[in-house]
Amino acid sequence: MRTYIGRQQAISAKDFAELALGTPVELWLGVEGETDEERAAREDAARDILADHPHMPDDLVRIAARIIEDNPDLFDVIPLARPTHRRTVRKGAAA
Repeated sequence: MRTYIGRQQAISAKDFAELALGTPVELWLGVEGETDEERAAREDAARDILADHPHMPDDLVRIAARIIEDNPDLFDVIPLARPTHRRTVRKGAAA
């Protein structure tokens, strides 16, 4: 099944999020290893976007709620069996 947002195909979950948001996900979440200067610039850009689109957070919450409502199986959790006994580590043995 193919998913399109507008005329763009969302191939991965990251593509879907980026197309749904209209901005790169990294703008909101940051990237590992970014400098303080890069972080400040990213946050400034995010503030500008939110100033231009003040309803964006509410719209995103509505989208998330609709996705959860339409796909309740996203939260089907299968409990993992716990081991009945614990492994013991012998003294002097490498772990």
